[in-house]
Amino acid sequence: MDQEVKVLIVDDEARIRKLLRMYLERENYVIEEAEDGEGALELALNNEYDCILLDLMMPGMDGIEVCKELRQKKSTPVIMLTAKGEEANRVQGFEVGTDDYIVKPFSPREVVLRVKALLRRSSQTSYIHTDTKAKDMIVYPHLTIDNDAHRVTADGKDVNLTPKEYELLYFLSKAPDKVFDREHLLKEVWHYDFFGDLRTVDTHVKRLREKLNKVSEQAAKMIVTVWGVGYKFEVNNE
Repeated sequence: MDQEVKVLIVDDEARIRKLLRMYLERENYVIEEAEDGEGALELALNNEYDCILLDLMMPGMDGIEVCKELRQKKSTPVIMLTAKGEEANRVQGFEVGTDDYIVKPFSPREVVLRVKALLRRSSQTSYIHTDTKAKDMIVYPHLTIDNDAHRVTADGKDVNLTPKEYELLYFLSKAPDKVFDREHLLKEVWHYDFFGDLRTVDTHVKRLREKLNKVSEQAAKMIVTVWGVGYKFEVNNE
């Protein structure tokens, strides 16, 4: 049985909300709306959504602040809607935990495709059933990654990650002891060039370590900083 997909659309322009709703409802998604950041944050914290489409520039609380506050409590996948020329804001959006972004003016079909792609990568929507015989699993002492279910456990406890945090962990864990510089990680995990702004990688590594450390100090130690270069996944930690 397909599980019901709920999407929250956040934009201060009613016509954009209406357009996105029309296209997403054709996919049989359940749509809710918010016209400002404060209302969006309240809805996001009190309900379970599979994806949030979040406008960056809004009066009052903007999309950056909404995402930052949301990430304190939840890992709900977020796609930021940004206008052209807001490059620095998009970088900031990734730093606070945005999973993807779409530049206005956009094609509604592109939005639908991006939402579908994010839902596939999302731990919240992919982990509906876990097969006992998962084909794609990475198992280390203290850490197990079930890629079929997009599920991470550390010392037997679930670790709730955003899609990007999951992708970063999965990418590093597939090549233990191999050192990756930040530019390479940006291209492989984010599929986006920041032209020298590498803080996004550091921010996500920090957040990933913090989440792992809450359930397993040993698992958190597996992500090792190689000073002056980047990061690696190290299995044989004490």
